[in-house]
Amino acid sequence: MRSVTWENERATETARPTGLCWSARFKDGSEQKKGEGTPRFTLCVADRQALEYVLSTDAYSAAAAFIRGGFDVEGDLEAAIRFRGWHPRSGVRKYILGALARGAERFQSSFQTRAQAARNIRFHYDRSNDFYRLFLDPRMVYSCAYFRTPETTLEEAQIAKLDLICRKLDLQPGEHFLDVGCGWGALVAHAAGQYGVAATGCTLSRAQHDHALATLRGRADVFECDYRNLGGSYDKIASIGMFEHVGRRRAHEYFHKLAGLLEPNGLLLNHAIARPAGDQEDASNLFVRRHIFPGAELIYLWETLRAAEESGFEVLDVENLRPHYALTCRQWLHRLTGQREAALRIVNEATIRTWRIWLAACALSFEEGCSSVYQVLMSKRGAPRRRMTREHMHPDIGRR
Repeated sequence: MRSVTWENERATETARPTGLCWSARFKDGSEQKKGEGTPRFTLCVADRQALEYVLSTDAYSAAAAFIRGGFDVEGDLEAAIRFRGWHPRSGVRKYILGALARGAERFQSSFQTRAQAARNIRFHYDRSNDFYRLFLDPRMVYSCAYFRTPETTLEEAQIAKLDLICRKLDLQPGEHFLDVGCGWGALVAHAAGQYGVAATGCTLSRAQHDHALATLRGRADVFECDYRNLGGSYDKIASIGMFEHVGRRRAHEYFHKLAGLLEPNGLLLNHAIARPAGDQEDASNLFVRRHIFPGAELIYLWETLRAAEESGFEVLDVENLRPHYALTCRQWLHRLTGQREAALRIVNEATIRTWRIWLAACALSFEEGCSSVYQVLMSKRGAPRRRMTREHMHPDIGRR
């Protein structure tokens, strides 16, 4: 194991930000500072050997050590993650972790049953409604918000996002609207209350289902079921942050099912995170799959569009909300960090650490373009268009 040198940067640190000031604090009370000025963050470790490990190991192992309490980060967690780096330092280690991630992806894609899909969803979403209340907005919206300015509040941005979805779908009073993977029910409540539609939602999470029923009070229908078990027909369908749980091998099945639920002249809005073209499974993907979203898989935008088009859809509009998700995750992180004591009364320390490092990494990933989130509006191929332009989607643009 190489020793840490404070006077000279290691070769593995050449891609790290220059001019960054940070420090390390050891268990014996001593502290060492790197760079000029006030440290952006402090790595709290047992000794110099532990610091060497944190700086040199891969992203998965470093994150796992953080969750176990092997070290702590005071100050800017995002800056610490950016400085430490995203990828394995060893070619062999990179190959092994990448192979493990790809193996987990293929297993989930090939053998995931509907019962396993339900267990995967409940692993994440059924942790505790009270826990999520600590960092989500009052409507409990758990997807990318829509910020008109960086200073927009999270609550305002989430309302703006709900409105954006409804405008893109051109919801009209009396239409039948379906929200696939409806979460805690915010979108179905908004669509029914503000746009006068007959709204229906479905979720595999029992906690989300129970919360939605209690808050909606009959204003919309919410079912605890797999979307593949739904019947009926709908004028408009939204899928917000659910497609990530479908996976590459079931993408065609997903779009075929939604096409069967959609009226001939209807619209579908698919809102999902995508990985950049050429990006491969690595240590960070393995961490998310094991600790955050079991069974989840991010695919490329072109794969999404191809699966949709081969299922009979025509793409009308694509919008990338990547900067908005960076702001969303950052606000969630700040809220959760400020509610640590309240969170400890609901979940354990490891859970808080898991969500903190995940949200910080997500904010950084979206900010740097390592992940994107796309809203794709579609109709069935050849369907007549009610709108000839997109002015109804962003009615305020012309007034700027």
